[in-house]
Amino acid sequence: MRLFFLKSAILFSAFLLLFFSTAKSQEIGEVLGQEVNTITTAVPFLMIAPDARSGAMGDVGVSTSPDANSMHWNPAKYAFVEEEMGLTANYTPWLRSLVNDINLSYLSGFRRIDELQTVAASLVFFSLGDIQFTDEAGNPQGIYRPSEFAVDVAYARKLGEFISGAIAVRYIHSNLTQGQNVASMETRPGRSLAADVSAFYQRELNWVNTPATFAAGINISNIGNKISYSDDWNANFIPINLRIGPTLKLDLDEYNALAFSIDFNKLLVPTPPIYQRDENGQVMVDDDNRYIIQSGKDPNRGVVEGIFGSFSDAPGGFREEMQEITYGFGMEYWYDRQFALRGGYFHEHENKGNRKYFTLGLGLKYNVFGIDFSYIIPVMQRSPLENVFRVSLSFDFDAMGPQ
Repeated sequence: MRLFFLKSAILFSAFLLLFFSTAKSQEIGEVLGQEVNTITTAVPFLMIAPDARSGAMGDVGVSTSPDANSMHWNPAKYAFVEEEMGLTANYTPWLRSLVNDINLSYLSGFRRIDELQTVAASLVFFSLGDIQFTDEAGNPQGIYRPSEFAVDVAYARKLGEFISGAIAVRYIHSNLTQGQNVASMETRPGRSLAADVSAFYQRELNWVNTPATFAAGINISNIGNKISYSDDWNANFIPINLRIGPTLKLDLDEYNALAFSIDFNKLLVPTPPIYQRDENGQVMVDDDNRYIIQSGKDPNRGVVEGIFGSFSDAPGGFREEMQEITYGFGMEYWYDRQFALRGGYFHEHENKGNRKYFTLGLGLKYNVFGIDFSYIIPVMQRSPLENVFRVSLSFDFDAMGPQ
């Protein structure tokens, strides 16, 4: 009988995003006098920054200037894109300090319909590399390559001179088990349909006698049904996420421009409660064989209830709710719209995953083509994020036309 531990696979996939910066991980326990209580979801690859530009700016992008990668960050930005059509291809070797065969690929493009409307589409593919499957006795049952992907389409429209809105629809496919049986239970790929609802504001102004552009964006992404890998297992929330933030771009002179951006994120899914344990450390159950919650709320809720309840269900109250907000800060310098230098910082509270890292990158644009690079510098030593880089290749089809 082939055996693949389904829960372990799901948690392993979640670990790819919600990893710790320290070498050790812990279950809920005391760290610096507070409780570690990370939030995990299915298909966390949807939260990985796919492009090198945003990856070099501390993983920000909800209000940065529009480009072909806006689908991931804020589809409403497409309504303000300057080009008629664009395409970008991105590649990220993921967690290379741990393994050498996990990678994320991302393809995205857009087409303007008219001055008010733009349509876009994207494809993200996440390969978990080769994994040796075994039976319950540890005997090899073959090498498989689990993978996940998502396909998006979006429609963006200007709602006024300075504001736009967008709706994106996403199909998610997660094949972690490769059809293996779990203790005689049949498994299947997880599937979900989700949507993004977003808005974007952009306006030119004068900032201390300097021409400037102020922008702000909001995107509620991955609003969709839970994913299940078997009829016999509970379904898991996908990473429904609220992203919001501003950007200020300063046109210093004819050739030099400098932009500052901040993104704030909060997962709109239930926070795990703290369960009551006996003197041996075992979780206690009630007469209906359900775990007894010591503090917090039952995480087995519907999607809508989970979204609205995510603002008030943390076992530690308001203080813990604030710890669940991650933020990124990024800067971008352009010279003559052809050469870019970027830097940033991303912060996640130590009780919620402890991802903290600086980012660096550069971009080059020449005629039709553009290429961007980014690199992560973890704050903590021995981090799974060591040696993570991204590369993006973009195509500006307007540059092919008459000059």
